[in-house]
Amino acid sequence: MGATRVVAHLKNGKTRLANLRQSGALKLLFPRRASGFEAVMINTAGGITGGDRFSIAAEAGDACDMTLTTQAAERVYRAQPGQMGRMDTRLRVGSGARLNWMPQETILYNHCAFQRRLTADLAEDAELLIVEPLVFGRVAMGETLTQAHFCDRIDIRRSGQRLYYDAVKLDGDVTARLARPAVANGAQSMANVIFTAPDAERHLAFIRDALPKTGGVSLIGNDLLVMRLLAEDSFVLRKSLLPILDRLTDNGLPLCWRL
Repeated sequence: MGATRVVAHLKNGKTRLANLRQSGALKLLFPRRASGFEAVMINTAGGITGGDRFSIAAEAGDACDMTLTTQAAERVYRAQPGQMGRMDTRLRVGSGARLNWMPQETILYNHCAFQRRLTADLAEDAELLIVEPLVFGRVAMGETLTQAHFCDRIDIRRSGQRLYYDAVKLDGDVTARLARPAVANGAQSMANVIFTAPDAERHLAFIRDALPKTGGVSLIGNDLLVMRLLAEDSFVLRKSLLPILDRLTDNGLPLCWRL
């Protein structure tokens, strides 16, 4: 169990911490950055299992530059029958502000049961980057997800109007489903990258060139890039992601992503 709420505002031309609340197993650290404001989340419980409830709320005030990440990969452990782990994330981005939501990999264990939801409310000229890497089982141990439940929803609104909505549900023998050529062709890891900014289109050609054949990117409207990438394992996934994230963060990738 755990909850945290962090708010940043602009003070003397720099993004600073304005408000912080944290309880239970969720804690935040604030490493120094040359520019912008970074918060690193730590789950002191060591992972998520059935019955756990986690809540994260983050707000970047007007003209702020804010990045949220995790200290390490999040592990979703085996759940007892009838129990479900849940994580709810709510993001708010003010006028002229930028927020990067960049947790490291979420690793699903066999017999896990996990639901997560992310909602984001953006001002008309706000920018948002969402990166969600996902790993299906402990590949190095040869683990397969013969029984698992995973439900993921992302809902982004700009000025109250829905900009993007995506839902993924995997239930039962997840490994068998991912083995289908039309689904994942046996890939063991996946990442969603969503980027919205007034100049999003200028990154399209670079991303298309950088992606392997197991990835794709689309421009929706004039200001929204949506990318999905499949890989054989988390190492290959991250190797493909890093140059793209460097580009989208203007070389502001959190240090823990490189460790």
